[in-house]
Amino acid sequence: MAETIAERIARVLGERIVSGELAPGTPLRQDRVAEEFDASHVPAREAFQRLRAQGLVISEPRRGMRVAALDSKSVQEIVEIRAALETLALTFAAPRLNAACFERIERALVAGDQAQTMIEWEQANRTFHRELVAPCAMPRLLSMLDDLQLANSRIIFSATRSAGWQPGSSLAHWQIFGALRKREFGKATTLLQAHIRGLERATGTGEADH
Repeated sequence: MAETIAERIARVLGERIVSGELAPGTPLRQDRVAEEFDASHVPAREAFQRLRAQGLVISEPRRGMRVAALDSKSVQEIVEIRAALETLALTFAAPRLNAACFERIERALVAGDQAQTMIEWEQANRTFHRELVAPCAMPRLLSMLDDLQLANSRIIFSATRSAGWQPGSSLAHWQIFGALRKREFGKATTLLQAHIRGLERATGTGEADH
């Protein structure tokens, strides 16, 4: 299905927020966004609503729309919700993983290990987590996880901007993958939950790999 104008605006602005190009508190004016994307105010307004639902922007009285802050409470909320929902999705997805699924997951792992930039690694990270739970066949749950993964990516970019990023292997990802290949579903779910919750500690130490 072709991307709508509102979806494209939301995607592009979302990526700018995630990468830090648009910093917390940056005002977003509907008329300027509409002009940049050669669109009317209607899709621009729809894009703002989607970004607000994703937790990337907030609306303030008399100040309009702004990029949302990323404080410790926000990080904790994102991490806890994602830990609950992604492990739920994996519980349903794990028994349905087949050879093709494992091949896609492994490709994402290798891409992450071979990444030479933070952007390349983050794309591989998103793909890994998406492929991990895709077989759960729950579209609403997957849509919520997509939004949470976007917020998660913002946390990772924020942490690595201050600490720097170096190429490397994600041991936790490979451990989850290994448990799933052995059909040790309970172990894989436990590993995934610990991995996601470790993001709170990672942002405190400047190491992010989730």
